[in-house]
Amino acid sequence: MRIAIPMADGRLAQHFGHCEEFALVDVDGGSPAKLSITVAPAPPHEPGRLPAMLKELGVQTVIAGGIGSRAMALFAESGIQVIAGAPALDAEAVARCFLEGSLVTGDNACSH
Repeated sequence: MRIAIPMADGRLAQHFGHCEEFALVDVDGGSPAKLSITVAPAPPHEPGRLPAMLKELGVQTVIAGGIGSRAMALFAESGIQVIAGAPALDAEAVARCFLEGSLVTGDNACSH
């Protein structure tokens, strides 16, 4: 399983389209104990570009703070699950909470 987490200043970015980089979390067998994290730079913001890029990188799930409805629709079309409203934690904490079923999400921080 591969999870993408948009990052800014070392934490989950609250605005998906303006993140600095993506933490790509590879999970061996779905176990939170077996995580490896690599970082991929985010390309310049361009609507529709990120879903295609993350699909090419083998991402199955995106965990975001705020993400627009158009981006969510494009991810859905690509078969990528999106979880919105996640807190601004570091990538490892976000991934572990998600895998353990304890990730608390709130409102999608993006209104467009």
